[in-house]
Amino acid sequence: MRPTPTTPPEKVHEFLNDLYRYELRRLRDRLLRREIQKPGYYDHVVDVRRRYPLLSVKVREWTE
Repeated sequence: MRPTPTTPPEKVHEFLNDLYRYELRRLRDRLLRREIQKPGYYDHVVDVRRRYPLLSVKVREWTE
């Protein structure tokens, strides 16, 4: 995604949130297929979470 200056911040947040949830679902599916082990699952979830730091910031704070 490449937002432009006219892209509403809410749209960017929505896109990022959808992508984040998609990655978490893929990770869960890998766990269920036993491609990753349960003891290491938490570390994978944390890695995904770290790739989306903007989701922890309220949208209204993006533009301040």
